Amino acid sequence: MRVIIIPSNRWQQSFVFLHEIEKDKSRTKSRDFQIPFLFQLTSKMPTKKTKTRKLRGHVSHGHGRIGKHRKHPGGRGNAGGMHHHRINFDKYHPGYFGKVGMRHYHLKRNTTHCPTINLDKLWTLVSEQTRVNYGKKPEGPAPIIDAVRAGYYKVLGKGKLPKQPVIVKAKFFSRRAEEKIKAVGGACVLMA
Repeated sequence: MRVIIIPSNRWQQSFVFLHEIEKDKSRTKSRDFQIPFLFQLTSKMPTKKTKTRKLRGHVSHGHGRIGKHRKHPGGRGNAGGMHHHRINFDKYHPGYFGKVGMRHYHLKRNTTHCPTINLDKLWTLVSEQTRVNYGKKPEGPAPIIDAVRAGYYKVLGKGKLPKQPVIVKAKFFSRRAEEKIKAVGGACVLMA
């Protein structure tokens, strides 16, 4: 049996396989493979050696005979930032060494933290079902809206409130917010 591989088109990578069965029985066991244009079967290979391949056969592999790529010649970590690595620290990490200004002991960063909510958004802190249920019984107890529990510390006076009494709990109230809440028959409760 003889297998001949012939390229169907020189520019394409497809091949047509033609099988020829010879009449001579003695040649059926040995197979002849005739493959023209073998370079078309191989993929593109890099032509430039990498550094590791270049250095094969050179004993120290570019790391010298004495240290042999061991230990830490410049010191470990940030060693020498004030001495032999000073240029690197001054250039890329200016201000790394030294102190500036005064210490502030027990600094509280949340002293100015005061999230606010306006009156027109106040009823969004409770469900619509709650507002409807309390609206059906005007003589009954007023609903309590806890702004602090919802994450708001101060209530501001923008917008209008529905004509329904409500008890609002917060740490701070603006003057207009307090007036509008009391105008609908509600109350402002200050919390610590």
